[in-house]
Amino acid sequence: MVSLVEGTNYPLDAGRLMLVSEHKTITLGRNVLEIEALAIQTLCDRIDHHFVAAAQKLLHCKGRVVVAGIGKSGHIGKKISATFASTGTPSFFLHPAEAHHGDLGMITRQDVVLVLSYSGETDEIIRLIPHIKRLDVPIITLTGKKGSTLATLASVNLDISVQREACPLGVAPTASTTAMLAMGDALALAVLEARGFTLEDFARSHPGGKLGQKLLQIEDVMRKDAAIPIVTEDTLLVSAVMEMSQKRLGFTNVVSRDLPKKLLGIFTDGDLRRALEHNVDFHQTPVSKVMTKNCRTITVGALAAEAIHLMENIKSFVLPVLDKEGNLVGALNMHDLLAAGVL
Repeated sequence: MVSLVEGTNYPLDAGRLMLVSEHKTITLGRNVLEIEALAIQTLCDRIDHHFVAAAQKLLHCKGRVVVAGIGKSGHIGKKISATFASTGTPSFFLHPAEAHHGDLGMITRQDVVLVLSYSGETDEIIRLIPHIKRLDVPIITLTGKKGSTLATLASVNLDISVQREACPLGVAPTASTTAMLAMGDALALAVLEARGFTLEDFARSHPGGKLGQKLLQIEDVMRKDAAIPIVTEDTLLVSAVMEMSQKRLGFTNVVSRDLPKKLLGIFTDGDLRRALEHNVDFHQTPVSKVMTKNCRTITVGALAAEAIHLMENIKSFVLPVLDKEGNLVGALNMHDLLAAGVL
């Protein structure tokens, strides 16, 4: 009697079907991780002058880093290219088969080509090398065979050979692709460090992510130019209230009549309530008489997250924004930060 293992199309003799024990499954899973961890650990001894040479070529690239690979190496190549692009090194993935049908024109003389092939003998890639060499661009290869065709044709070859694959059958690329990915990460992050790439730089390339939102700078979310509520020190309260109402920020900045960028204070909803409680004449009293002096401000270049922290400390939902010379250049309230997804 022949049956199928559930969830597969593999026929097995029911009489010989053996269930894999929980212990054996755990052992197999641990063996895979141990083999792949060893593959990565072995790479540490290969971070040498070849690695430095490859990193230098990537760092001095004036164009893009073009990553090429096919099969499993192609999948790894796409991730490596994405890592370069998100960490300050412009990059794209080039499929070798498509390159033979027109996409080779995407490579320019300003680029660096990073080629992935564990065997170093991938035919589709080897056939590309002469065309790439005509452009006289650096070729960096990641291979598992130091004497392979690709390794010998490369400007720099990095050895990513592994003792064995983690696959129980010894055929599926597992430890080798893990080593390839790890070496690609090492290159990308070495170049990141050399470029002086910062968290703020990372945020600019990840504006839709949570980190990008938290690393938004004040100037990315503040109100600017005509959207800033502003009145001069001699403005009557009735006009100051109208400015607050029109700009809808819950406050207005109060500046010097003679120096329109010099902040003297702010007039807030709280100041308005207190003026009403004291029966202040809104048609006769200048805003400078009831404004909040010595108010807290924030400077451009600060992170939006810093603005939230400051607002929480001073128990205020509004902040004037000054430039590094102390001039008023923006206005911010908590709603702007909420809308930007900083919280």
